[in-house]
Amino acid sequence: MSVKVAVTGCGIWGRNLVRNFYNLESLYSVCDMDSDILCKLTDEYEGVKCICNFNEILGIDEINGVVIATPSHTHYALTKKALEAGKHVYVEKPIATNSEEARELTELAEQKGLVLMVGHLLLYHPVVNRIKSLVNDGVLGKISYVQSDRLNVNYFRNDRSVLWDLAPHDLSMAAYILGKKPLAVEAASGCSVNNDGIVDITHIDVKFEDSILVHISDSWIHPVKRVELIVRGSKATVVFNDSFAQKQFELYDNQTTEKKLLESPDYIEIEPLKLECQHFISCIKNKVKPRSDGLNGYETVKILEEAEKIMLGNQYGKISSIKLASSRKKQKNAPIL
Repeated sequence: MSVKVAVTGCGIWGRNLVRNFYNLESLYSVCDMDSDILCKLTDEYEGVKCICNFNEILGIDEINGVVIATPSHTHYALTKKALEAGKHVYVEKPIATNSEEARELTELAEQKGLVLMVGHLLLYHPVVNRIKSLVNDGVLGKISYVQSDRLNVNYFRNDRSVLWDLAPHDLSMAAYILGKKPLAVEAASGCSVNNDGIVDITHIDVKFEDSILVHISDSWIHPVKRVELIVRGSKATVVFNDSFAQKQFELYDNQTTEKKLLESPDYIEIEPLKLECQHFISCIKNKVKPRSDGLNGYETVKILEEAEKIMLGNQYGKISSIKLASSRKKQKNAPIL
């Protein structure tokens, strides 16, 4: 079975999806409202069709799957349209920005027998899978605590908060590594540095099954990038620093008073996004559920929704009034990088 996909949303991240699906010989067309971007893609990827209207994609029989890489507040509507048109869907995280919409999309895909895959990229990262194997093999002992920090600068701010932009990665990764479900949000706080209602920094504590605590910190305003995961068990602690090219994955002994490095475990170096795109194609061909399926997306959104309600309190009902910045235009007075 030949799988052909259309990538919708060809911004900074969407272009990475375009490149990977093209290299996997599965890219049929690209779709974006920006004609300049489409012209550049036409020059770069020979034979790929350029389409401005999303509805046009849905009427093309040769297209098996639709890849959605637009801002998060558009995911629900576009995914629903694609599923109703009988297309398999790969939608970037989050699947939707409220749990009812996420549940509806999951049920719709089930009813139609279609693949619905959420872009929880880190579930396909070789290091994350190596850590999962260490947990499963009991190398770390009984897990008690996980911390995930994802801090960087983002001048685009095209989601309603950093929570919806970055936290889906952290939460889905923790659930995958632990093989446990998140149960409830213990605490949540955030800050809007521009006082415009768009939260730039968040800290959330999530209780998982077996009383495991997961702490997640995300930021759009940190000038020094830090992407670090810590998984602590009764025997050992894994530290994965994804900010550096070398020594990013180390295992420490917890059963000594000294800081003792046990080893830097080996892993296969393959681009996670390539593995994720391959997985989507394989799921369509073999008619199987993806690792990051609709249910996985729903459980993530449900926790983030709960965290946002705690964080915003009585301001939660005003979310719809937030004016989102264009995904292609930087904020006023932002420095040119």
